[in-house]
Amino acid sequence: MTYTNPFADLFKNSFDMNQLFSTQRRNIEALSAANQAVVEGAQAISRRQAEVIRGHVEDTLKASKDLLTSGTPETNMTKQADFAKSIFETTLSNLREITEMATKSGFEAFDVLNKRAAETLEEISKAGATQAAPKKKSA
Repeated sequence: MTYTNPFADLFKNSFDMNQLFSTQRRNIEALSAANQAVVEGAQAISRRQAEVIRGHVEDTLKASKDLLTSGTPETNMTKQADFAKSIFETTLSNLREITEMATKSGFEAFDVLNKRAAETLEEISKAGATQAAPKKKSA
């Protein structure tokens, strides 16, 4: 055993750096796509929440005007109860819708990252097999 060049074997079986950079570039692209899906989902959720709030404010103003301009205390109590029930039901419906939007956005981002992780593992496996193949031939 000679030690004239002790580091010669250190880099002999290393990964192809171009392949490594290419893999990392695709990983970053997948991360960027996942971030884009999250941002688009957050924007859609924000727009929907603004619409919901606008609707609630309009409904409340309409109900307040109606309660102040009409009727007896008994009819106003009935109208208030109906209004409260209506607000509760629409709030639950809107909450369900927004939760579904958030879940969908999260799954879209997760799918992008999950797919890329599987591809990365496959690329690493192929690179390892390519590096192991020359060893078997020389032995």
